[in-house]
Amino acid sequence: MKAKFDKISIMGMLITLGIVYGDIGTSPLYVMNSIIGNAGKMANIKPFYIIGSISLIIWTLMVITTIKYVLITMRADNNGEGGIFALFALVRRKAKWLVWPALIGGAALLADGTLTPAVSVTSALEGLKGQHFGPISFSNSQQNVLIITSCVLLVLFLIQRFGTGIIGNSFGPVMFIWFTFLAVMGIVNLLKYPAILGAFNPVYAIEILFSPVNKAGIFILGSIFLATTGAEALYSDMGHVGKKNIYGTWPFVYFALIMNYLGQGAWVINNAHNPQFANLSNLNPFYEMLPDSLRGFAIVIAALAAIIASQALITGSFTLVDEAIGLKFLPRMIVRHPSNIRSQIYISTVNWFLCIVTFIVVWSFGSSERMESAYGLAITITMLMTTVLLFEYLSGKMRRLWAFFIAAFFAVIEFTFFIASIVKFVHGGFVTLIIMGAILIVMILWYFGNKRRDHYEKESEYVSLTHYKDQLSALSEDESIPLYTSNLVYMTKIKNDYQIKRSTMYSILDKEPKRAKVYWFVTVNETSNPYESNYTVDLLDTKNVVDVQLYLGFRKQQSVSIYLHQIVNYLIKQGVIDPQKQKYTSNGKPGNVGDFKFVIINERPSDLALNSEINAFDRQLISGRIFLQNITASPISWYGLEFSNVIEESSPLFITMQHDQYLVQRKIYHSIHTRHNI
Repeated sequence: MKAKFDKISIMGMLITLGIVYGDIGTSPLYVMNSIIGNAGKMANIKPFYIIGSISLIIWTLMVITTIKYVLITMRADNNGEGGIFALFALVRRKAKWLVWPALIGGAALLADGTLTPAVSVTSALEGLKGQHFGPISFSNSQQNVLIITSCVLLVLFLIQRFGTGIIGNSFGPVMFIWFTFLAVMGIVNLLKYPAILGAFNPVYAIEILFSPVNKAGIFILGSIFLATTGAEALYSDMGHVGKKNIYGTWPFVYFALIMNYLGQGAWVINNAHNPQFANLSNLNPFYEMLPDSLRGFAIVIAALAAIIASQALITGSFTLVDEAIGLKFLPRMIVRHPSNIRSQIYISTVNWFLCIVTFIVVWSFGSSERMESAYGLAITITMLMTTVLLFEYLSGKMRRLWAFFIAAFFAVIEFTFFIASIVKFVHGGFVTLIIMGAILIVMILWYFGNKRRDHYEKESEYVSLTHYKDQLSALSEDESIPLYTSNLVYMTKIKNDYQIKRSTMYSILDKEPKRAKVYWFVTVNETSNPYESNYTVDLLDTKNVVDVQLYLGFRKQQSVSIYLHQIVNYLIKQGVIDPQKQKYTSNGKPGNVGDFKFVIINERPSDLALNSEINAFDRQLISGRIFLQNITASPISWYGLEFSNVIEESSPLFITMQHDQYLVQRKIYHSIHTRHNI
């Protein structure tokens, strides 16, 4: 699918409108409402206040979304993929501490995204209050809005498991109609107060921050920031549509958004002292500025745009979690592909987590106004963390001093937004920060639990596979022992110099000798290239002991059984290993590849508390990591072995051996050690 969008095209740009701009495209539904709320009520609003506020919106979208993300950050693509984890994959070798901004930023992005479906759909459907469409009438009850919102969101989450390819084809045309509608309605209204065009002057944006007319002071930026919350998602979705199609569509989207904000501002100024609105603090200028004849159409198209924004958030969360799993930031989860579209994935755990949190947000906050008060706080953290990683990336492309000035410029602006958004903490922002904290704890336990576990593994717990190759070859040919399987596959990790966990050799030789025609030791290595899929094989100068190293990108599915069958077929055809004649097969024809048994050795942490060499903090990290492993996806599902013959065995986490070290260094001649594509 990626190749399809390498070049700009009309179809590519249409699809981009439907995939990329849902979040930022629905911001006109609630940004102006939040700005009015800061003023207290409509009667308090002065023209300068609105012009200055819209000027802040215009230049925030220009500086943060256009300059930082579209023009600069999108250049930091990882083989076409974007997002904070893809950016981290590009720079992680520069310094170990860079993992922290990646972890914090990723957790904040996932947490703040839980509010997007709630606030966008609720804002759109609140336009139904008091409306009459033929025989159907809607009351002013917020309860009814919440019920309809819940039904819409529930259906949206339910259909994820079936794939959204069919409805996804309509996203582009719907969003094109939406942005065109935004622009036209904005222009119609701004013509009624042309002075609103003064908002293009950045002086107004600066002056309003310090003007007594603005009673919120710098904290007004918390509302302004809502206009650009979709910028990070824009970068994350780059891999789905290609950067050129984003370059081609953003000017149209930017124009439509600005025109609508100007139109809403003009309407507010013209109606600030209208007795019908003067004492209101909670009204939606987006709907109020429309003629009654278009209100029904506006509600329908706004609801569809909000659903598309929610869909983009859900699929974006799937992608983000999938990348985090590949980078070992999160424990393994089952990743499904519900359609033939390569980039479309489904993660049940993430889907229902988002569903539960979204429903809690909808019913605990109760209105879009209260949701807006909490929305956007965590995303400022993500933007700051992206800026840190971007600095390291730019340092490799230009002089470090220039990279520092560019990053510092954006960091100062984003930190100002963060300070202005702090007030949201007491208004509900603590909800997203609690969710962020929970996600971050899981990430820390998994990532650093792995690191500390590796740190405490002693050399005595590893043996050299080369030391056992003669025994394994002899066992393979010893017909006095019943044949256990043709191909015995251990999902393990072969370290440098063929070091392998002692428990693996214990499983083959000591428990009960497992005789096989070929012994396979498979290591899965995640790489920074998102879609890499190749391998190396090393037979250690034998015909029946094989070290297989799979190199899979962090967005590549780990279907180990399929890959291994391809490798075995290739090696047999090359005459590297002997054919494994199968007399009985389902198609009645003799086969050359025998049966497989996969062995997975699970860690048993029961001895962890008894190990005095592990300090208390590290013990908690490692225990937490194993706990997460046990409650998430099993190795069978993770490695794609659901339909394979799998044996699971358990072993202590750390094996203390008292044997003398008798391993010697040997010069190894490789039978095969070349990398092949899968």
